[in-house]
Amino acid sequence: MTWSFGRVKVHWLGHDSFVLVGSKTIVIDPFQAKGDYKADVLLISHEHGDHLSPDDIKRFRTPSTRVIAPKVAQSELSKLDLNVAYLPPNSKTTLEGVTVETLPAYNLTKFREPGKVFHPKEDGRLGFIVTLDGVRFYHAGDTDAIPEMKTVDVDVALLPVSGTYVMTADEAAQAAGWMKAKVLVPMHIGSVVGTRADAEKFRGLIGNKAEVVILEKEG
Repeated sequence: MTWSFGRVKVHWLGHDSFVLVGSKTIVIDPFQAKGDYKADVLLISHEHGDHLSPDDIKRFRTPSTRVIAPKVAQSELSKLDLNVAYLPPNSKTTLEGVTVETLPAYNLTKFREPGKVFHPKEDGRLGFIVTLDGVRFYHAGDTDAIPEMKTVDVDVALLPVSGTYVMTADEAAQAAGWMKAKVLVPMHIGSVVGTRADAEKFRGLIGNKAEVVILEKEG
């Protein structure tokens, strides 16, 4: 299923993987993804294998692809021949005419063991705000509902809803209430953890407060 906002076509490749196609092609966190898209800009939110997949990166990159990733991903990405800018949260850059802002992405209440969350704030993992052809997209990355989301003002917000490692549907609905977004798209479903039922629950919780679009996986 292809869905468009403004002049940008949005393709969901499963899990947290998206391709934004306008005057440039932006690929975000490709994982077990299909398609023949070639990234002008490739965004990697963090180093975990369902977000940083070498095989998928090789599939979507070209010799001129520009990559943005957090420092925590450097060990894995350095094994590949890539042009990478390693950015901390709260940065802003423009590549190929595309503006990318980085936001923190971290857990508050999802623990791998007592006292240790899956995604600690100090590791510097990223969410992204991408401005492409005048449309602003927020890709939250792997995160809980965090205070920094109160600053988000976008056209489209891509939000995880599965729970376990990220926000639950209830927590994502709370986060959506903090931010300004015209359209909400649930993600982190259909692979690893999360199902369409989580996305439907999220849509029900949002009600008429905002438009919720549940995409079909492409490929």
